[in-house]
Amino acid sequence: MKKYFFILIALLPITALAQLSVAGPSARPLFDKKTVGEIRLTLPTSDWVNVLDSMRIYGIDGLPATVVIDGMRYEGAKVRFRGDKSYAKGLKRNPMSIKLNGDNSGQNHQGYTSVKLSAAVRDPSMAREMLFHEIAGKYMPASQAAYTKLFINEEYIGVFVNVESVDKTFFESNYGNAKGAAFKAGVDNKPDNLPATCKQNIFGSLEYEDNLDCYKGNFEMDSKGGWTELQELTRKLAQEPGNVGQVLDVDRVLWMLALNNVMVNLNSYSGNYSVNYYLYRDGNNRFQPVHWDLNLAFGSYKNTGSGSDLNLRQLQNLDPMLHADNPYKPLASQLLKDPLNRKIYMAHIRQINEENFLNGAYEKRAQELRGMIVVPFNDDKYKTYSYDDFQRSLNETVGKKSKIPGLTELMSKRSRFLKSHPELTKLPPSISEINVKGRGKFENQKLSAFHVSARADKYPLRMYIYYRFSDQEPYTMMIMSEENTPGLTAGVKAFGVQIEAKSPEAVLDYYLLAENVGAADFIPANYSKQPYKIKLSDLNK
Repeated sequence: MKKYFFILIALLPITALAQLSVAGPSARPLFDKKTVGEIRLTLPTSDWVNVLDSMRIYGIDGLPATVVIDGMRYEGAKVRFRGDKSYAKGLKRNPMSIKLNGDNSGQNHQGYTSVKLSAAVRDPSMAREMLFHEIAGKYMPASQAAYTKLFINEEYIGVFVNVESVDKTFFESNYGNAKGAAFKAGVDNKPDNLPATCKQNIFGSLEYEDNLDCYKGNFEMDSKGGWTELQELTRKLAQEPGNVGQVLDVDRVLWMLALNNVMVNLNSYSGNYSVNYYLYRDGNNRFQPVHWDLNLAFGSYKNTGSGSDLNLRQLQNLDPMLHADNPYKPLASQLLKDPLNRKIYMAHIRQINEENFLNGAYEKRAQELRGMIVVPFNDDKYKTYSYDDFQRSLNETVGKKSKIPGLTELMSKRSRFLKSHPELTKLPPSISEINVKGRGKFENQKLSAFHVSARADKYPLRMYIYYRFSDQEPYTMMIMSEENTPGLTAGVKAFGVQIEAKSPEAVLDYYLLAENVGAADFIPANYSKQPYKIKLSDLNK
């Protein structure tokens, strides 16, 4: 191994000579989902596998590289192997990180300064990451993903999943700024000399610790500060769960947990180790969750942290209330103690299941994705699974030891299990007749407030409005008042609320939630992406 270390020292000065070179504009978007991209790396040694292995051991930043992405050429980049369980010494087909601005500050491809390639380890279908990211992106910020072929020193290495980095570009795009604290749950190498009082093997579970240094053994910080804020989040989870919404986007966390549960993503907070997610502190000083490393979703990883690995039937019948009573998973147990949060979480599970799985949309999409890469997959001489495994993996279990369930084998029965689960058969209220009052035809006085009214059936207890005056603001929740409306049928109630406008030109974003004894539901269903929007000036016309 020492000889490789000396090779590295000799190679590093090459980066000082790197210059930016661009071969003209590229028509293909980096994360285009209809085509397979192409990335070509030129590394300064034919022994690059051993060199990258050595760099990983010694913690060296990266190997100098020339990168060509869909025809666009970049000098002065750096390449390294990435991954934890997905990395294996001596393999060419390892997950990779390409830092385009390694020695050229500001160098980027279509605004992206880094490229993260997943080798789709333990995913013979090659569809798990793509499917999960696409489905998650319907409900919360999620990385984009696309397929790409990788060549190194002109040798074809295989087809990879190109996953958008969770970095400043991602934060700016999804939260409007990139100045907040960012943390990744799970560390590759724990710091030396952690305090002896630190809790052991809690990973990214967000259990509270008195000593701030203890958090450094469970999270990697991708910002210049924020440990105190992370500790405060865990303190509120432990001691003031009713106020945790001040420092955490609770609804986004409920979406994250629901997505993990429906798609049996146990290599995550919902599994044994509470890893593979990010927390970003946005401009409103609230932490936002983001999924990461999804190649083991859909039951490829099978341990919840209680007992041995789950078998296929147990994966299909995974309890939607997993960890609801687990004190060592406070992000789940503390939030789901609240009855309304519990109903919202179940509404999210119901919606994910209905919109993606009960209707078979996931299977159609998986077939489309796999159809794109049949040829490059078959041409890959370094592939982990055979072409026959690839073909069977949509519908059948692959692997005698790993027993990776087929996507439809798992999800066809899981979706039906969830549909018939007692917590999900409770009928939620349906919201209708939504109205925002406008100025009367002969009224001289202009409106200075929004008056929103709606009705709900199935014996609603309450209706809530969530509103904001800017898409950079968090939503404020307000309980709507029950209105005395004659002639309503049994089980139907009318509700209304008045919200003072900030200015005559105010624009209100809002969505509604109604709950009865057993369940809750939203309108519009896609409120996380497209809430209702109304201008006060339009109401005053």
